[in-house]
Amino acid sequence: MDVALPFIKMSGAGNDFIALVEPLPAGVALGPERIRTWCRRGLSLGADGLFVLAHEGPGAVRMTHYNADGSAAALCINGTRCAARLAFELGWSAEDDNDRVTVSTGAGELRARRLAPDEISLELPDPIPAGDRAPVPMAPEVDGRSWTGFFVTVGVPHFVLAWDGDLASAPVATLGPALRSHPDLGPAGANVDFVRFAAPDRIEIRSFERGVEAETLACGTGVLAAVAAGLATDRSALPVTALTRSGFELRVEPAGTDGWALAGDARLIARGELLPGAAVVPRPPGW
Repeated sequence: MDVALPFIKMSGAGNDFIALVEPLPAGVALGPERIRTWCRRGLSLGADGLFVLAHEGPGAVRMTHYNADGSAAALCINGTRCAARLAFELGWSAEDDNDRVTVSTGAGELRARRLAPDEISLELPDPIPAGDRAPVPMAPEVDGRSWTGFFVTVGVPHFVLAWDGDLASAPVATLGPALRSHPDLGPAGANVDFVRFAAPDRIEIRSFERGVEAETLACGTGVLAAVAAGLATDRSALPVTALTRSGFELRVEPAGTDGWALAGDARLIARGELLPGAAVVPRPPGW
């Protein structure tokens, strides 16, 4: 890349993203390797993921989301909320309602609403209808021990593990990757959520995300998956407030007759230009 590429850095409750707005400058070609490089912390700009936002008409935008490893993702709820926040910033809201926009994602069209300048609510289908997407009890084994939890698909797959002890001591960095790629969770693996069900209306959550291959400060789909598992076991009742690793809270509440809404922080952090040096990352040493 020989040209400067304008970007906006965004954060949704601690999930941070590189946001690009179409049309991109001539000569800029996105690909997994380039996205992976830009998302490398310390060596490039660094982020949990990247999305590209395009204007499709009054009150309608399209976002394409990529994980930090360069892979495409059908849905990232915090990324989608950030995309909506950016759409409002760019003046792309609905003509009849300045606080509403529809975001087209790989998981379908989702409606977003601005509750405050940096607070965005996203409406989603009920993740626990009868059928294949309902929480499925599972007990994958790691090092001779079974870990009982629920497999839940909320746009992307999650394994929700109830953690009754101190969440600060949860082995997210070691057990997380072992469960994330466990064969019981399918060939693509799953995100892994360590969840303390503090009260029917409150949970605390830490998430190991595939594609990032590390713990993130927040995970919107993980919050929905955790609440779905809590409802399935009568440990939760809507509305639910989720405390994330970042310290921000996300709220899950009913929306309409058959949906949920997830609301919380979504902010613009910085504007700048990705320069050619951002794409230069050396090969890691072999030790």
